[in-house]
Amino acid sequence: MIGKHIGIDLLRHGDTGQRSYRGQLDDSLSPLGWSQLRAAIFGRGWDAIVTSPLRRCAEFAQELAGARRVPLRIDPRLAEYHFGQWQGVPIETLAQEQGEALTHFWMNPVAHPPPGGEPFAAFRDRLCAALNDVAEAAQTQRVLVVTHGGVIRLLRCEAEGRDFGEMANIDVPHASLHPLHWAVPQGAQVGT
Repeated sequence: MIGKHIGIDLLRHGDTGQRSYRGQLDDSLSPLGWSQLRAAIFGRGWDAIVTSPLRRCAEFAQELAGARRVPLRIDPRLAEYHFGQWQGVPIETLAQEQGEALTHFWMNPVAHPPPGGEPFAAFRDRLCAALNDVAEAAQTQRVLVVTHGGVIRLLRCEAEGRDFGEMANIDVPHASLHPLHWAVPQGAQVGT
């Protein structure tokens, strides 16, 4: 059963200068990525920040939390999807060498994960557990979650009741903000 809905802001990391599925590779932001993120949060405020541990998220989150003097929590469950053998491979190369597999993944990531990729159910479960924990603080605070494109796509599908096959159709540019209304399951330890 669903309890109440909690508002949480999701922020995708900025540009890293890399053009492939980065997944859990630990890239730093490019200078462009830093400026994209600083522009994205200009004039906005939050009471707490939760971030993926990967540098392209965590380094900016640490800077922002320090500048705004708000609490920061690093949550490993907010890391990007692990793309298995596709991590770090340019998408053009994948399209050329494994085009059919790539198309199947985009159409149905649950049934057609990348070779050696994270089981999709495990990805979903860790993200939903992380957001349920974030929702506890978000009942009384404005919370920003700094994370990744795949994470935001999955969480939006989950929150909006969309099929996971629609993930590829959700536009999540670098440094984009996504307000999310998260339905906390009844019985979850939220606000206790």
